[in-house]
Amino acid sequence: MLLDIEQLKEIYPFLSFNQIGESILGKPIHEIRIGSGPKKVHMNASFHANEWITSLVLMNLVESYLLSLTNGYRMDGMNPLSIYHQIELSIVPMVNPDGVDLAINGPPSERAEEVLEINGKNTEFVHWKANIRGIDLNNQYPAKWEVEKERKLPKSPAPRDYPGDLPLTEPEAIAMANLAIENSFDCIVAFHTQGKEFYWGYEGFETVEAEEIALEIERRSGYKAVRYVDSHAGYKDWFIQEFGKPGYTIELGKGINPLPLSQLNQILSEAGGVFLAIINKNLPID
Repeated sequence: MLLDIEQLKEIYPFLSFNQIGESILGKPIHEIRIGSGPKKVHMNASFHANEWITSLVLMNLVESYLLSLTNGYRMDGMNPLSIYHQIELSIVPMVNPDGVDLAINGPPSERAEEVLEINGKNTEFVHWKANIRGIDLNNQYPAKWEVEKERKLPKSPAPRDYPGDLPLTEPEAIAMANLAIENSFDCIVAFHTQGKEFYWGYEGFETVEAEEIALEIERRSGYKAVRYVDSHAGYKDWFIQEFGKPGYTIELGKGINPLPLSQLNQILSEAGGVFLAIINKNLPID
């Protein structure tokens, strides 16, 4: 991902790149900005470590958009230059870099003993979801966090689902909260896996506009739109609650996480439908 970002810097000098924070181990959390429009749309990937394929998907979506923009290819009838001047895209391709590295490469030497203890002495980390401290970053937000804290089975750091001792204790979660607070996004999209469905409502805070976008996502991606699920404390939940604007958790692909790379082309096609739906419904009406 870092190599891809460096290439984007060289090839597309009109992009801007920011570091919005750092992980527990000091890895930078990168943001890519594309466009100059008044509408602000944010997309992110890899909140969960074993869902690392979402980072690859999001970076591919970014590249496809940039190729259309610089070569003048229309995107399903939409003019990419018009999109660029009407929508500012914020992209965080990897929220949880420590966790992704752990799931793919195993524990770093300085944390090996700690993460092995959290993992029940199991040396297999491919199914790890949390950050390096064993806290689920998508259970860290103050949207009925106390409900998740009470009912979640892990009562201490774990490979998945533990929401922490308090909301917003982890630097990765804090960085993403601050990004939303500082930017007044009109819409956010969090890419996860798996299920070929997406969630768009939260506790009645969602808007009519959110439903319209959801129907467009469903039409273009083929994914099932689910208004409510019995879940709280996620980034999408908190965003809808705090800002009253559209937010979506997209469950790409189907199977057991981590999804295999053999699904990538199919997932890219479906995620492309999500991307186009979000862009299309956030363009001003002529």
